[in-house]
Amino acid sequence: MISTNEFKTNVTVTIDGDAWQVVEFQHVKPGKGAAFVRAKMRNLCTGAVVERTFNAGERLPKAHIDRREMQYLYEQDGMYVFMDNESYEQSELDKETLGSALNFLQENMDVKVMFYGTRILGVDLPNTVNLTVVETEPGIKGDTATGGSKNATMNTGYVVKVPLFINEGDVLAIDTRTGDYISRA
Repeated sequence: MISTNEFKTNVTVTIDGDAWQVVEFQHVKPGKGAAFVRAKMRNLCTGAVVERTFNAGERLPKAHIDRREMQYLYEQDGMYVFMDNESYEQSELDKETLGSALNFLQENMDVKVMFYGTRILGVDLPNTVNLTVVETEPGIKGDTATGGSKNATMNTGYVVKVPLFINEGDVLAIDTRTGDYISRA
């Protein structure tokens, strides 16, 4: 059990049988009346975000999110197949479950798949991934006075803004949290 006074960002609790994650929270102590906690919470099963109010000190059961190391194998008919690295069991996830992680998934990549009971909630990617540039405009010599950038299409189909000196075939480090170019790998 976790008290609402102990809320922090990314804490997960169980409400009505679903796992909820705290996105934002605020302890409110009005001049008159009892203190309360206002929290913006995301349902990890449906993705819905709601704002809820709890009494200060109210206790909720903690949601146990299991993260298992799995390897992405391949995509078939819109389903993405992952294999558990310990038991070799395979699980399929759809595009909606993966969300923006699709931009960074490469075959044979190890990721952490989040489970709530037997339900798959999504994947945790590493903070950075190395992707190869498959298409970009060539850089023009001397065109660096403005410190400009150009679009580059990566081997996963993701398009990212990169500096002018990046060429096709370059391997780049990309931040999976923001989707931004970091550096050459």
